[in-house]
Amino acid sequence: MKKILKAKIFSSAKQVETKSSIYDLKINSIIGENVDLKNFKDKYVLFVNVASECGFTSQYKELQKLYETFEDLIVIGIPCNQFGGQEPGSNNEIVSFCERNYGVDFLLTEKVDVKGSNQHELYKWLTKKELNGKKSSTVKWNFQKYLINKNGDLIDYFYSTTKPLSSKITKHLK
Repeated sequence: MKKILKAKIFSSAKQVETKSSIYDLKINSIIGENVDLKNFKDKYVLFVNVASECGFTSQYKELQKLYETFEDLIVIGIPCNQFGGQEPGSNNEIVSFCERNYGVDFLLTEKVDVKGSNQHELYKWLTKKELNGKKSSTVKWNFQKYLINKNGDLIDYFYSTTKPLSSKITKHLK
């Protein structure tokens, strides 16, 4: 009996995920270059799942302004087509749209899944307390934001309705 109980405890313990560092993760840029997140140590990082055909798309303008205002902030736009098919474009189309309409020059990544069975490793970290050590969440829609502090810790997440220049976000950057 003791052997069976010990085996059960050991096998279930192996399945528990433990806090990890965001700096161990990588993602590809929209032009296919590897982006190593450890390059952003000592910077705030705002991750935003973005889409070109969404009611919140105009937030690109405020994201760009936020990026220009806070020199120790990295904004990373992560295209996602999981919400209403609102990011159907190719990488080139996305870049062109963002530059032409909003003057975006912050980092854009490859298109990824932010939820579901093909969820990107970055979003697993952002949404699971077991990995980020702070809180669990689910991505509800385009333009949901996740703010990381200079030590690589999750500060908080903000739903789409929170504008990028909101004091809810900027108070952490001052």
